[in-house]
Amino acid sequence: MRDPNGFLESEYRELVEKALDWRMKTIQGPSEPFAKVDGRDVLILCSNNYLGLTTHPKLKQAAIDSVEKYGVGSGAVRAISGTMDLHMELEKRLARFKGAEAALTYPTGFQANSGLIPQLVGDEDLIISDELNHGSIIDGVRLAKGDRLVYKHNDMTDLSRLLDEAEKHTPPFRRMLIITDGVFSMDGDIAPLDVVAKLGAEHGAMVYVDDAHGEGVLGDKGRGIVSHYHLDHKKVQVEMGTFSKAYGTVGGHISGSEYLAKFAWNKSRTWLLSSSHPPSVVASTIAAIDVLEKEPQHVQNLWKNTRYFKKAVEELGFDTGKSQTPIIPIIVGDSHKAKVLADKLYKNGVFVVPIVFPMVAKDKSRIRVQMSAKLTREQLDAVISKLEAIGKELKIII
Repeated sequence: MRDPNGFLESEYRELVEKALDWRMKTIQGPSEPFAKVDGRDVLILCSNNYLGLTTHPKLKQAAIDSVEKYGVGSGAVRAISGTMDLHMELEKRLARFKGAEAALTYPTGFQANSGLIPQLVGDEDLIISDELNHGSIIDGVRLAKGDRLVYKHNDMTDLSRLLDEAEKHTPPFRRMLIITDGVFSMDGDIAPLDVVAKLGAEHGAMVYVDDAHGEGVLGDKGRGIVSHYHLDHKKVQVEMGTFSKAYGTVGGHISGSEYLAKFAWNKSRTWLLSSSHPPSVVASTIAAIDVLEKEPQHVQNLWKNTRYFKKAVEELGFDTGKSQTPIIPIIVGDSHKAKVLADKLYKNGVFVVPIVFPMVAKDKSRIRVQMSAKLTREQLDAVISKLEAIGKELKIII
């Protein structure tokens, strides 16, 4: 007789034995650099809250005011009666901030990728994707019809080769879609989007960038990777991003042409069939755009902390890979060692998370440190000192 549940326990136990399981901790309070986690006061260096906006007074007040005026929910999906004037205001503000004709918001970034990518290509089309793209892109590509190719990570020679080969396909592909992350979440490196856009233009391919970790980090006042490379939405047709990280709230979005937004809201089932953001989330996200436009010190502080910390840990001998952003991996190789390093840091007042296979290659296990604009120099020095002591104890550094 089959056991419908037996595999759940056996496969979970196998993950534990291989040190590939996730062990969640609970934050007992707001997302701040210094917080209580499972009863222990620690510095949090594994948060996507890059600018510390989750507790910004303007965002909090906007959320409170919106609840008083609109209540706590929207009551429906956007396509029926779930579109409030707040949702329209956010999309207008976002489009202006992004320098785009239009923008459209999704409940999450994952839903933007998994819902839109399958609609952009069909049986006669081709998707070409970076090999290290985020899981939400991978799932979106898997749901899509058409042919698929994968180019070596950030390798523009390989991308060019695949595009040239694709042009020889019989019959010719109707459409081609090039997809890349903007900032790669495990390594902190940046896609050469200027070259991707150039190659896309040469082949008439649509360029789609997922800038989840570049939002509020790269570009003029945190406008993102399209701004960072001084591009526009004629060259990068789909700029996808999230509010869930540097903006301090939650949700996904796309920016581009007017017809991109209209196409998406008519074709994308994750948008059509998901209830819209609560008013408090929408109002606080509008406030986040206000903060980005008017308070540049948050982005500036984030980069000051990034440069200081990265330089210090590299001088100690830690391997930070190809990081170019506030995502700073400390690569140790073995998954057990990564977990021991994270555990010892936690016991010493620093909360980081081990990143192991399948999120990274089996020999590239690491802890992923993420900077915050609100970390002080004293806090960073304390972390650096603890990393040095524990790194030497575990023979990660000499």
